[in-house]
Amino acid sequence: MKKRKWLIGILLGLALLYVLAVVIVPKTLDKQKNTTKQLPPYQVSEKAQSLYNSLDFIADLHCDALLWSRDLTIKNSIGHVDFPRMEEANMALQAFTIVTKSPVGQNFSKNTAETFDNITLLNFVQGRPLSNWFSLFERAAYQSRRLHKFATDYNDEFIVVKNTDDLNRLIALRNQNKRVTGGFLGLEGAHCLEGKIENLDKLYKEGVRMVGPTHFFDNELGGSAHGVSKGGLSDFGRDVIQRMDELGMFVDLAHAAPALIDDVLAETKNPVLVSHTGVRGTLDNSRNLSDAHIQKIATNGGLIGVAFFKGAVTAPLIKGIVDAMKYIKSIAGVECIALGSDYDGTIAAPFDVTGLPLLVEELLNQGFQESEIKMIMGENVKRFMLENLK
Repeated sequence: MKKRKWLIGILLGLALLYVLAVVIVPKTLDKQKNTTKQLPPYQVSEKAQSLYNSLDFIADLHCDALLWSRDLTIKNSIGHVDFPRMEEANMALQAFTIVTKSPVGQNFSKNTAETFDNITLLNFVQGRPLSNWFSLFERAAYQSRRLHKFATDYNDEFIVVKNTDDLNRLIALRNQNKRVTGGFLGLEGAHCLEGKIENLDKLYKEGVRMVGPTHFFDNELGGSAHGVSKGGLSDFGRDVIQRMDELGMFVDLAHAAPALIDDVLAETKNPVLVSHTGVRGTLDNSRNLSDAHIQKIATNGGLIGVAFFKGAVTAPLIKGIVDAMKYIKSIAGVECIALGSDYDGTIAAPFDVTGLPLLVEELLNQGFQESEIKMIMGENVKRFMLENLK
């Protein structure tokens, strides 16, 4: 009897410790991993603020906020993005990207899928469903459903964009009420398909419209820029790209090996995008795009989202972001340039989403015309989405 009571006591103690971990650890990790170099409120010149206020459509191609336990329907004091801060920033559209696996010690050069996975531990301490602990696919489906749940909870002032009708509705509603914002779903690495093409269709039904074939390691589709093989598309990868073309899903080449980029551009019939990246012309590393790939993506009708973190761009970061944009413009024009922040992706960003006027200020300082700034800040994304969403 004593032994049984002792065992019950241990189990209750462990349960209490787990509940405390779920309450405390996720917020602590979020605060530590998603930082800003400069805290709000942000001050810019009257000219920059006036131009920013005149922007009709501001859009960003990469944010990992769904990975964290943060309630996106309330204004948070940590992290980079939530719906109220999007409203404050006059943000029209944000890509919410889904991370399902991240190797311990991940780096730009060489990672394998066999390394212990950070996201498994994160799902455990967040108290997410047991199915998430063991299935990458379930993690992707769960995060997709979270965005839809947040949208429902936000009094119809947030629209999950899945097709051109949704996008046109967002645009029309914003003409009446600038508080209305929207988002669309993407996958950061198709390893969450678990080698099954039918899982692509299932995630399409969950609302996913953008897929990066690889993240920080090689998978069943092919080679990562940060993997071991640095290879191109596998046969399964070609099948996935073909099915994505049929469904009208965007291919995101942000973490693709150079050989995989070449294979995708040869395989797909549709424009591609790079949701968050830098360029080797300003910072030469395996993470960033070569001149040849910038030109090929632009010729393909694609978009290049410039990221906001050290490793993608040079320091100081705000100048580095615009330096990368200026470099892309010099070889491919401004029609392919977009924002690709990587907000809430465990980065130290120069500012949260409400600080985007600082970027407009730097664009002006580096000689960009107002019409070019409007394209970069979101009009290019709007055009791309209207032309390529089904």
